Amino acid sequence: MDGFKQIMLGACVMAMSSVIHAQQAHDFKGLGSPAGHEQIAGWNIDVFPDGTGLPDGQGTVALGEKVYKTQCMSCHGVNLEGGLGPKLVGGQGSLASDKPVKTIGSYWPYATTIFDYVRRSMPFQSPQSLSNEDVYSVTAYLLSKNNIVPADTTLDAKSLAAVKMPNRDNFYVDDRPDTKNERCMADCLKK
Repeated sequence: MDGFKQIMLGACVMAMSSVIHAQQAHDFKGLGSPAGHEQIAGWNIDVFPDGTGLPDGQGTVALGEKVYKTQCMSCHGVNLEGGLGPKLVGGQGSLASDKPVKTIGSYWPYATTIFDYVRRSMPFQSPQSLSNEDVYSVTAYLLSKNNIVPADTTLDAKSLAAVKMPNRDNFYVDDRPDTKNERCMADCLKK
């Protein structure tokens, strides 16, 4: 090893030992605080396919149309035909074609997860800014425009969980044989 490399190696070892020493000298006590129930609840907003996690409140198709026009239309189009964001209506019967159109009406398996997605992610420029009433209403509007619920529908946790989506029964567990293989951790090419 030439002299320059020895000097650089020595400098690196000294730098590493100073970092380790500095970390050992500080106990980090007093930094941060345990998350409280209220803080955790703010992050725990999952809604499951069976409706578990849906909040109190309700929303109508009529209010959903108003919310859609002010918060969603610029990305998803006047008639939910898509634009910057994906198309939200149509596509029925296209999933087996060469050009499947995956929308809420043609593809989405559970209505409850529409609520979860909208509440968690929309509007794109300001996610989680809509009230529960707004999200129930937008969900009702989207379902109505896809002819899944009537135009005079009011949705709440119970009625949303009861909505059966048209494509729900066409999802299945991946039963390809390679998805059930045990994980190989050694000499995998020899097997």
